[in-house]
Amino acid sequence: MHLAFIRTRGQAGLDAPSVTAEIHLSAGLPGFQVVGLSDTACRAMRGRIRSAIISSHLKWPDYHITVNLAPAESLQQSARYDLPVALGLLIASQQLPKAIAHNREFFGELGLDGSIRQCRGLLSAVVAATQAGCACGVAIDGASELASVTHSRIIAAPDLLSLCGQLQQPNPTLTVTSQSQGSAPITYPDLSAIRGQPLLCRALELAATGGHHLLISGPPGIGKTLAASVLPGLLPPVTPAQRREVGLLRDLAGLPHCEGPPFRAPHHSSSIAALMGGTSRAIPGEISMAHAGVLFLDELAEFPRAVLNQLRQPLETGAITVSRAAHQHTYPARFQLVAAMNPCPCGMTGRPESTCRCTPVAIQRYWHGVSGPLLDRIDLHITIDRPPPDALLSKRPTKLHSQTVRENVTQLREQQLDRQDCLNSALEGDQLISVCGLAPKTHAWFVAAIKALSLSARSAHRRLRVARTLADLGGDDAVSITHLETALSFREIDSRSAAKSA
Repeated sequence: MHLAFIRTRGQAGLDAPSVTAEIHLSAGLPGFQVVGLSDTACRAMRGRIRSAIISSHLKWPDYHITVNLAPAESLQQSARYDLPVALGLLIASQQLPKAIAHNREFFGELGLDGSIRQCRGLLSAVVAATQAGCACGVAIDGASELASVTHSRIIAAPDLLSLCGQLQQPNPTLTVTSQSQGSAPITYPDLSAIRGQPLLCRALELAATGGHHLLISGPPGIGKTLAASVLPGLLPPVTPAQRREVGLLRDLAGLPHCEGPPFRAPHHSSSIAALMGGTSRAIPGEISMAHAGVLFLDELAEFPRAVLNQLRQPLETGAITVSRAAHQHTYPARFQLVAAMNPCPCGMTGRPESTCRCTPVAIQRYWHGVSGPLLDRIDLHITIDRPPPDALLSKRPTKLHSQTVRENVTQLREQQLDRQDCLNSALEGDQLISVCGLAPKTHAWFVAAIKALSLSARSAHRRLRVARTLADLGGDDAVSITHLETALSFREIDSRSAAKSA
């Protein structure tokens, strides 16, 4: 009887639970059995491992082979356990010493020629293994990115035979992070590319400073998509904690690592699973991939109403829990929402020279595709029109550039964090009232405005948050009536007024 134990890790959302591959060789008819795995999956694993061992000029053990992956729920992704099972077979058959598995974990899928292939979600496994004080044996592809984990020890090899040779050395060669293979910073359009739209530029600066969500309404071709793509370039660099979370999410989705705030723009035909996360394995969706960055929803009213309603809770909590029959995982989803839509189905409402023929009923139906509770969670609502041709074609350089605004935004965000330990968009209750510092006259004026405009409690608080950001931009310690008036101008767009203008 021969027995071997190899440590590896599974995948459970952004976590990597420890898994032990137990390999038992016993006398009897030769066979291969994985406890808890179906016959089809068992044959597939046996075929890959057997071909890889033989192609590596090693001996396939002529025993009855029993493999157990503990705990049993780790069998959902059997291909990533090819490498640890193969090494366990070689140790159990005494072709490799047991010492090679001491304080080491192994991850990888095997090709029929013995090559080791990279698997998704290994970054979280390497982070967990490093915290446990273990070195990691992986494929050579992507090893330099895994080596970027602090204090990690990565043993990488292109194939099984090369890895066996390295493991038998007293001091195996460790992979280091290659500076030449580092992720290049993402470049976004500059703010100066927006011509003839001062209100739009002001709204972008305001959104970036306070972390506010933004809804842009206007006819087609006026720069709504350009504005959304400019916003990530106005945000400060991501923090180390955010960089780690974004890296884990992108690694789990099989996407390359990137520098800077993410920008995601899903199509309006996206399903709930695509936007929020789902499938049978409860993988993250677009809102999680936009974590620490910008989620742009173009043609907002064209999204299914049921899909948009799913956004309400993540916008409040900054996280999403994806539940399926066998999985339940929580992913971060703290993003800035930028939404764009037309004033009517054809997009030409409100223009004197337009040929819009949309009826008031059609316009109201178009706007009712977006629920009121969702609109109520968006701090900034602006309506813009086409810029004048002379401003559009002007070659005069604008005073606003992304780099200048980003430096100011970074400074103001640090000021907010020092003052209240959160951005203005996250202020709530008594803390919001205290930070705004309303004078008695300003307080009375705002109370009258709330009554006159019939604002809800959430809408009134959002006006105060926006006013606090306006005060920060102006360098003022307290919110004034002028700030509140400007904040009220960014309130919700009324679909009824849009219908009347048709």
